[in-house]
Amino acid sequence: MPVRVVSLAGHSGAGKTTLAEALLFRSGAISRAGRVEDGTAHSDHTEAEKAHGFSIQTGVLRLNHAGTDLTVLDTPGYADFVREIRGGIRAADSAAVVVSALGGVEVGTERVWATADRFEMPRLVVVNKMDRERADFFAVLADLRASLKGPVAAAWLPLGQGAEFAGVVNVLTGEASPPQALPPALSAPLREAREALTDAIVETDNDLMARYLEGEEVGPEELQAAFWRAVHAGTLYPVLPVSALSGVGIDVLLDLMVQGLRSARERGPLTGVDGQTREPLPDAPFSARVWRVSVDPFVGKLAYIRVWSGTLRPGDPVRNTTQGTDVRPMHLYVPGGKDLTEVHELPAGSIGVLTKLPDLHAGDTLADPAQPIQYDPLWLPEPAHTLAIHPVTRADEDKLGAALARLREEDPTLLYSREPQTGEQLLSGMGDMHLGIAVEKLAALGVNVRTSTPRIPYRETIHAACEAQGKHKKQSGGHGQYGDCRIRIEPGEGFAFRSAVVGGAIPGKYIPSIEKGVQDAMQKGSLAGYPLQDVHVTVLDGSYHDVDSSDIAFRTAGSLALKNALDGARPGLLEPVYQLKVRAPASFTGDLISDLQTRRARVQGMDTSGTVITVTAIVPQAEVQTYSADLRSLTGDRGAFSVKAHGYQPVPDHLAKKIIEERKGELAGA
Repeated sequence: MPVRVVSLAGHSGAGKTTLAEALLFRSGAISRAGRVEDGTAHSDHTEAEKAHGFSIQTGVLRLNHAGTDLTVLDTPGYADFVREIRGGIRAADSAAVVVSALGGVEVGTERVWATADRFEMPRLVVVNKMDRERADFFAVLADLRASLKGPVAAAWLPLGQGAEFAGVVNVLTGEASPPQALPPALSAPLREAREALTDAIVETDNDLMARYLEGEEVGPEELQAAFWRAVHAGTLYPVLPVSALSGVGIDVLLDLMVQGLRSARERGPLTGVDGQTREPLPDAPFSARVWRVSVDPFVGKLAYIRVWSGTLRPGDPVRNTTQGTDVRPMHLYVPGGKDLTEVHELPAGSIGVLTKLPDLHAGDTLADPAQPIQYDPLWLPEPAHTLAIHPVTRADEDKLGAALARLREEDPTLLYSREPQTGEQLLSGMGDMHLGIAVEKLAALGVNVRTSTPRIPYRETIHAACEAQGKHKKQSGGHGQYGDCRIRIEPGEGFAFRSAVVGGAIPGKYIPSIEKGVQDAMQKGSLAGYPLQDVHVTVLDGSYHDVDSSDIAFRTAGSLALKNALDGARPGLLEPVYQLKVRAPASFTGDLISDLQTRRARVQGMDTSGTVITVTAIVPQAEVQTYSADLRSLTGDRGAFSVKAHGYQPVPDHLAKKIIEERKGELAGA
């Protein structure tokens, strides 16, 4: 039986899960369509998804249409769950990009489009919610053409919009679905759409292009055949209006998925990181990728795999070529919503599940041990949002490490670390929503934590050169302690230490001890006790005692010398800064810039692509601690951002005074 694996992807709120329900219902896979609002959707079946009312993980849904086995991967829309989004796209052969008829192209649309481009994936565009008030197919179509890379063309037009949306009409044939008379007002738009689609089709075929330019008429059957070839090859992206809620256009969408999108076998050879290839056929050597991992409280660890080539059967030896280990799965399953069905084999093109194999991780390649191959790992971004986590009880603290390791098994975009300067335990992820779900999962595992905004790891530095002496002299009977050095400190990038001592004023064996003393003192600056950085130190002179001098004495002297020099070196406070990249509809440009100015940001540039703008700025860490929620509020959840550490910069004087006073109060209280 032919197989199709299609990813439903798009911005949050476009109606992907409702569309998936409509596909299941119209194909006969279910007798009644579930509703996201009621918590009855087959895709959003976890307790967290039911509670929040949106997709958190990729739902795997199976249906049959026109003799074709169709697996639909319903990916989340929120950027916070990018691991699920990209994993679902990588596991598919083609994508259906879902766009709202009210919102048009949004940041999430561009994000999934770029991912599909990266992997040269055939796709179609589904304009959903055509039955809603203010739905505007033609405005969305113009938005698609202006914003998305590649030949996007309307292959169907709507018969009415909003409450009057009653069907769709094939642009090439003029046939309506369901059958009905075409209104006269549609004649001109249909003619324009047919011309645009014809131009897009002939541009994908050199022979047709030559004949078309010579004025030769291309027959409708030949044009239709060229259309299917172009969609199949990913050289033309057709647009179809539908309403998932009313079901209008769903039959056409099912036909389009089956007839237009490529099958698993037609994907072409897959190439490993070493250049080896595998044909996507059941009789080729076995290979697969783990594209997501979840932990079921009853079954245990579930590894979702996409079989790229060959056939896997229970008990077959399998090499995890990413980790260098061997496994032998004894049970094989295919997922369908929340259910797992055991099967006797997983052939090429299958989405399957392996259980009770703890050494499998998202992104791992599985292969026949006799003919191993390794595919490239999953492509995931760096975390963008961080919270400090505080275990509520000692028991919670004892269990935290194991629980976090379990969460990271499911979601490698979560990052746990400890900030050495503040001592806080930090949990980083893609946004506040992502981390909120992670904290809920910790609670479900029996680990309760409080969260807070992380403390800022400020630093101190100097802005002028200064010389000072450090002398340590102590006599308490027997051998005393004597160390004496004079140093010069000056501003410079990083830390540097050198000796300019001449004439043996300080024996060379004590110079390293002075350096250790200097580094000891740099752990607490003179302003607020924050670590010092960007200081260059030169030992100029000093003295020693044949009997009383020692390494510890000169280490103490070095520490004293630095402390004495700081007051005259114009010490200053530094704060960490990030490079922030914000993507949002261009209509929000003014709001974004105004908001960044209130955050003391230095805008580096603005780049417009279609209807979306990317703003790059350098922003203090203290000003972006809550940016995830703030950006969602500012743009109505139509923006996305990323951050990357960008070093330190001076804190303005009026803020530095307040920070220093608060820090001194903390130290006094401690």
